[in-house]
Amino acid sequence: MYSVGLEKIVEKMKLENCTPEIDISGHKITQSEINRPALQLTGFFDYFNANLIQIIGNVEHTYMQKMGKDHGISMMKKLMGFGVPCIVFCRNIEVSEDIRQLGVETGVPIFRTAKTTSSFMAEIIRWLNVELAPRISIHGVLVDVYGEGILITGESGIGKSEAALELLKRGHRLVTDDVVEIKKVSDDTLIGTAPDVTRHFIELRGIGIVNVKTLFGVESVKDTQSIDLVINLEEWNKEKEYDRLGLEEQYMEFLGNKVVCHNIPIRPGRNLAIICETAAVNYRQKKMGYNAAQELYNRVTNNLMKKSDEEAQ
Repeated sequence: MYSVGLEKIVEKMKLENCTPEIDISGHKITQSEINRPALQLTGFFDYFNANLIQIIGNVEHTYMQKMGKDHGISMMKKLMGFGVPCIVFCRNIEVSEDIRQLGVETGVPIFRTAKTTSSFMAEIIRWLNVELAPRISIHGVLVDVYGEGILITGESGIGKSEAALELLKRGHRLVTDDVVEIKKVSDDTLIGTAPDVTRHFIELRGIGIVNVKTLFGVESVKDTQSIDLVINLEEWNKEKEYDRLGLEEQYMEFLGNKVVCHNIPIRPGRNLAIICETAAVNYRQKKMGYNAAQELYNRVTNNLMKKSDEEAQ
């Protein structure tokens, strides 16, 4: 199970720590969902998931004020007694000293943010979904070509890094070389990123390691990118039949998600950078509803039908 440190959440979301006495260095969040404890503040704790971050907004705060101080303290004490990971008060709601002391006594950190409840919930859920997403690491190169994430795969030494370098020279952006960390953030989306150790570096056999950010500038690198298309490089095999029309899509699967894949045979003289650019633009055209292979097929079919009708007459 993946987890993210509470310290990282505080830093990312710019939360104000109302209980600095509590050491949060070892606190981990393991679920991307959050909870607004509206029913819990009425005393209903059936099916309560104590592993979620608890959010207090205007509704919950106003309810506790109307029910009286003793009721509010009693419910908050019971809530914290379940060992919730933390409580966040939105809209800069004032945290009373009684509630703050309860947090210190039970070891439950309490934070505050100026953001509205809805916007904070949307932001933290989106961020946690990415941080806690299932992930794998594969051997390959990930490049942003015209906004499309192109994952270049193939055997070691086949020319993946050289193709990426040529793409960089043509104005595209490198995400990662050699190792690609892939996260499944939804059933439709895979996000690729670089390990911290190798970020911005690229290996060129015969030259060694170069820093892309230093050589080509900050506009040549990118931290994350969705994986939209896979280009698998393989040695040319004259005995193998390669797809020349592209009517049927081929796919490569990562973490249960299918990504369109093109198997590109390598021969001397083939410009891999131009092939990658063309594949990216062609993929974008297909997303917009235009399929060149299908149009050619329709033209040929219509032409054959026309000739057949003429011969019949």
